[in-house]
Amino acid sequence: MKKYLYFSYYYIALFFISVFFLISCQKSPQIQHLQPLQQDPYIQVYFNHNQAKGADYTDPYRKITRPGDNLEKIIIDEINLAKSTIDVAVQELRLPKIAQALAERHKAGIKVRVILEHIYNHPLSELTPEEVNKFTKRERDRYKEYLAFIDTNKDGKLSSQEINEGDALVILRNANIPAIDDTADGSSGSGLMHHKFAIIDNSIVLVGSANYTLSDIHGDISRPETRGNANNLLRINSPQLAQLFTEEFNLMWGDGDGGKLDSEFGIDKPRRDPKQLKLGETIVTVHFSPNSSTVPWHFTSNGLIGRTLEKATQSINLALFVFSEQKLANILNSEHQQDVKIEALIDPEFAFRNYSEGLDMLGVAMSEKCQYERENRPWHVPIDTVGIPQLPQGDKLHHKFGIVDTDLVITGSHNWSNAANYHNDETLLIIQNSLIAAHFVREFEQLYKNAVLGVPVPVQNKIKAQSQKCSNAIATSNSSTSNRLINLNTASQEELESLPGIGAKLAQRIIEARQQRLFTSVEDLQRVSGISQNKIQKLEGKVTW
Repeated sequence: MKKYLYFSYYYIALFFISVFFLISCQKSPQIQHLQPLQQDPYIQVYFNHNQAKGADYTDPYRKITRPGDNLEKIIIDEINLAKSTIDVAVQELRLPKIAQALAERHKAGIKVRVILEHIYNHPLSELTPEEVNKFTKRERDRYKEYLAFIDTNKDGKLSSQEINEGDALVILRNANIPAIDDTADGSSGSGLMHHKFAIIDNSIVLVGSANYTLSDIHGDISRPETRGNANNLLRINSPQLAQLFTEEFNLMWGDGDGGKLDSEFGIDKPRRDPKQLKLGETIVTVHFSPNSSTVPWHFTSNGLIGRTLEKATQSINLALFVFSEQKLANILNSEHQQDVKIEALIDPEFAFRNYSEGLDMLGVAMSEKCQYERENRPWHVPIDTVGIPQLPQGDKLHHKFGIVDTDLVITGSHNWSNAANYHNDETLLIIQNSLIAAHFVREFEQLYKNAVLGVPVPVQNKIKAQSQKCSNAIATSNSSTSNRLINLNTASQEELESLPGIGAKLAQRIIEARQQRLFTSVEDLQRVSGISQNKIQKLEGKVTW
């Protein structure tokens, strides 16, 4: 019996040793990282979801090691190298390490200026319970998230040390760094001060789609699975381009915090045409939004995007936070009809709303209270290459980029929307360089390979239910414009085109005519080529001046 037990233990031990040996000899499964792409000498491209080898980093706040370029470190490294000036115009700044870097350079004698969106120009640690109670649920969630971020010892209370070291706006204030927002012109604020750029020493420009926040760069403090909203950052070495950005900054800055109310935001800024520069082998076009409604659409920022899309001969790839500009969807449809391959990803929060042009591309339409978006135009020959990316729960697709024929990139802070075009302070960049475009192509392919394409079943069911509920009651006009007079001297191109008998060309002629001399009556339209007395009669009672 003892001999039997001995051999039993012997064979059992031998079995486990063999299993251990086999397991130890096998290689652990590893994520296959792509080789890093070569960078252009003038323009370097970075993505916080970059999967290339060597792009891994440890999130400095959550201590999570993850793939991606550390956008915050890139920004801080440039701040630390500043010798004379640092100008920052960003919608929201909440990262304390960036604020601390700015404070240190300011203390060292570097001139630092900061412009923010007024909605985000309040230290969240100083809000009263009454102010917090006025928040929407989403705003309260953001507030709680930020307090948890500052509360480093997790005791549920904020000490003065935690506030002084963790609240970015308090850090800027304690360092006496001059900072203003879009109320510095004496108004209650522009559409949105939506810029995301920094200028270092009048030579380096950092620009992209990311706000300087934890959720836009690293990920949420309460959701360790998040990796930050998908964003890009460009580092551009060009004194000429820096000068253009400085001009934009100075218009908004005015006298800064001097109290003269001479800042210019939104459409109060003077009209400026797109500027084009050559950096080595790269052609860069820059345009700042917003545009006045008196400017023909063709010459607006969205018009520049449209002209760029029209250059496509082979392919167009889109990664967009929001896409609600009908004219751009119409241009894409024309390109599709000319056999240009189109693939598009839109953030899930906006992809299937009634105003999303992604629905047009998929050949369907959704109504809002039994009314379609005005001039809605679902494609007669839809595509099935439109969808949503599969990101970690809580992360958003925050990009605003398009790629044309793998050598032309559209990017910046400018969303493809009417609000960005006519209300917000925005940056739009068009970059022609196949090497730079290759970085965006790789980012798009990484997002697209696991994307969910087509119309989701719940959306299909909703559309079907709407068609049954609304039937003939669904209107194709916008009630907000159908019953009000259109001012000939201030109307946008889109508003003019809503008038009977007025198409795109006539709308442009009306705008050009009023730039020469304002209209004083409906009969005054006779000086516009193409407008007959019959058209004028149809416009009576529908226009003002």
